Amino acid sequence: MEIQYLKGVGTKRAALLKSELGLESIEDLLHFYPTRYIDRSCFVRIADVVPDAAYIQIRARVVRKDQMPKRLSVWVEDDSGRMELVFFKGVKYVAAKLEPGLEFVFFGKPSVFNGVINLVHPEIDPAADDMLSGKMTGIYPSTEKLRNAGVTAKVMNKIMSSALAVGLAGVKENLPDYVLKGKQLVPIHFALRNIHFPDSADALVKAQRRLKFEELFLLQLSLLKAKYIRMRGSNGIVMDKVGADFNACYNALPYSLTGAQKRVIKEIREDFRSGRQMNRLLQGDVGSGKTMVAVLSALMAYGYGYQSCIMAPTEVLAQQHYRNICKYLAPTGVRCALLTGSTKTAERREIHAGLEDGSIGIIVGTHALIEENVVFHNLGYAVIDEQHRFGVDQRARLWSKRSDGFLPHVLVMTATPIPRTLAMTLYGDLDVSVLDEMPPGRTPIITKHCYEDKRNAVFKFMKEQIALGRQIFVVYPLIFESEKMDYKNLEVGFEQIATAFRLEDGYKVAIVHGQQSIQDKDFNMQAFVAGRANIMVATSVIEVGVDVPNATVMVIESAERFGLAQLHQLRGRVGRGSNQSYCLLMTDYKLSKESKRRIELMCATDNGFELAEEDMKLRGPGDLEGTAQSGMPIELNIASLAKDGLILSDARDYAARILERDPMLSNPLNAPLVEALKSGKYNLKDYSVIS
Repeated sequence: MEIQYLKGVGTKRAALLKSELGLESIEDLLHFYPTRYIDRSCFVRIADVVPDAAYIQIRARVVRKDQMPKRLSVWVEDDSGRMELVFFKGVKYVAAKLEPGLEFVFFGKPSVFNGVINLVHPEIDPAADDMLSGKMTGIYPSTEKLRNAGVTAKVMNKIMSSALAVGLAGVKENLPDYVLKGKQLVPIHFALRNIHFPDSADALVKAQRRLKFEELFLLQLSLLKAKYIRMRGSNGIVMDKVGADFNACYNALPYSLTGAQKRVIKEIREDFRSGRQMNRLLQGDVGSGKTMVAVLSALMAYGYGYQSCIMAPTEVLAQQHYRNICKYLAPTGVRCALLTGSTKTAERREIHAGLEDGSIGIIVGTHALIEENVVFHNLGYAVIDEQHRFGVDQRARLWSKRSDGFLPHVLVMTATPIPRTLAMTLYGDLDVSVLDEMPPGRTPIITKHCYEDKRNAVFKFMKEQIALGRQIFVVYPLIFESEKMDYKNLEVGFEQIATAFRLEDGYKVAIVHGQQSIQDKDFNMQAFVAGRANIMVATSVIEVGVDVPNATVMVIESAERFGLAQLHQLRGRVGRGSNQSYCLLMTDYKLSKESKRRIELMCATDNGFELAEEDMKLRGPGDLEGTAQSGMPIELNIASLAKDGLILSDARDYAARILERDPMLSNPLNAPLVEALKSGKYNLKDYSVIS
């Protein structure tokens, strides 16, 4: 049933609820939950009202009205004292309603004006028939447009009450009896009644737990079932021995692998030998050694006679991978090539031929790898770096490079630390490996917060570092490529740096930003990489892909304008050599509470996973990779990946146990689960099905 037919809605409000909140049906309303609750079960005496209280409820008689052109002042009293109520909107309506001598229930937030406590625009109900007093009531997400149209918190409560009266009986139970009993969950009708109008605090807790568990459980059941089906149906290439080139590379390494790298390589080797296609996510902080894992696992594939491709989202990153991989492959006889959009025609022809005849064992590249004229002799392994930047169709075109029914093994790598709960959801049907150790010899980066008045001291420190032969990044925020203000800040900043670090004093400053031509950008970037420039002034374009071991200082201007994940990625551009490195976070004195917390966290830890967890708590899960909430694979109505990690883990374990006994959910007891999974909500966005 459409909501326009509900009491108190109508066509205009229905259209607004649809456009503002996406609510169309009674079912939508029933699963649209309050974000917080106000306890209206108690009354406060007027004499006991304090100015800093939260919402309060009083029962009082109207004693006087003072109407002015733009303001209505109403005085009310109870047995303990007198209080002023103030109205700026709907003055005529309120004045007609509040007749002296009548008793009402008033609900609102106390404020102070001229030393006197008052209530501004309180909710009003006749004392005899107040629907909400005496209960805990929910406060629902809203918008300014809705509030201006008169859809207040109280109106939403009345609409929800109508929705429950009309629609609750028709709601089916999604969870089988054995799940409700096994997890001690309340039935769906109890949960929906008490999530909207709790009978008690205890009833609310039970309702929340039931609805959160159901949401996360069905999500994980859907992901794990998809994983089971994929694993059962995928023909993986069996690779069961390690070749001479792997050993040659491994034995020539100038340092030992970390325990985490050894563990992940072992996990990959087990996947290669399993007969099933590997689909594995490798998470590793900046500098944790992901490229080395990719190279050694590609050499395993080479030992079995298979080619590997390593696909990066940008040319800069592809070139960096290629340079590093060539160094690692020096002790082996493996031929490696680089294929990007800017590869010259003659070289491209040679690479195509090498891929087709099998003489190229490892190819590094960008989207150019998935062009139709790229033909592999025997592709067995694909590594995708920063996979969220590649579309599903683009990835699928890689797998079409084989025509024998066997699928290449897949390793997805990301340098963006993802909180565990988010990884279990975004990549729920992948196996997840984590590189949680740093290679030996890396000195922790010292991070300091500097206010604007310390700029001269910062410049002095930069000159000391340059005198030691080091290089420096100075990064300015660029929120939108077209924002003129940001470019003005960048230009002013560049002039400030150029004045303090003059060419005639021997300093060379390069600048890189999004509005430059590719040639200018590459020229300046290469000048810095080659050491011809001491300072690189840039927008956050250098966040991914610039590897300059000699750069020891990262100065981040207006650091409060960056998110935690981005700050951490930028900091990871230094500390790549053996010298002590520094990250200086420059801010104004005026900082929001959240910005201050981000800066404090950056100074307190360099652990990317800890920061990612905190970032999710601060900002919610939707925007961690720069994608809005719609970038999530599912729109969660009540559960929070930031706060409900324990429920999520429990739900995933329980879903796995059910699928062990009944992988296809064919047991009649599981019929409600099959029905629930058919709903559009659990048709997940393809974040992880990568083949």
